[in-house]
Amino acid sequence: MLGVLGGYLLVFAARVCDVSMCTVRTLMVVRGKKFYAALIGFFEVIIYVLVLNKVFANLDNPLNIIFYAAGFATGNIVGGVIEEKLAVGVLTVQVITMKSPLELTEILRKQGYGVTLIEGQGREGVRYILQIILVRKMLCKLKKTIDDWDSHAFWTVFDARQTRGGVLLRKGK
Repeated sequence: MLGVLGGYLLVFAARVCDVSMCTVRTLMVVRGKKFYAALIGFFEVIIYVLVLNKVFANLDNPLNIIFYAAGFATGNIVGGVIEEKLAVGVLTVQVITMKSPLELTEILRKQGYGVTLIEGQGREGVRYILQIILVRKMLCKLKKTIDDWDSHAFWTVFDARQTRGGVLLRKGK
């Protein structure tokens, strides 16, 4: 009985592992980290083929298929959590605040952020857009600073696939 349960848990755990790897690999490709993506993909496929072989060898056992599917679903969640923890990449954050945008710009610059101030035209007149480029790991700190300044500020976050030059605040500064 323990051997049968162990087989189901092995299928589940292996599927969680290979789907998590798939999630991270895909994000590495999107972020331009092709070497890491290839390395992850190599091990991902080995696990996938081994697990698929075990499930196909026992298609008459519905529990194998259920554990396989449960591992796939769980792997998506685990992969997303891993990706969030890795926080690989660079972001562009645009902020519009009605509360002294020039003062916020100076505060952010004193904290080490590179901030470009852009003048825009909103429905009710001139608005300033603060554009900030930073590594993903610094996003929570930036959001807290902005929310502490103006909890009603409008901000958007974009992935920046490539950057060159400028001021880029890295974790630890």
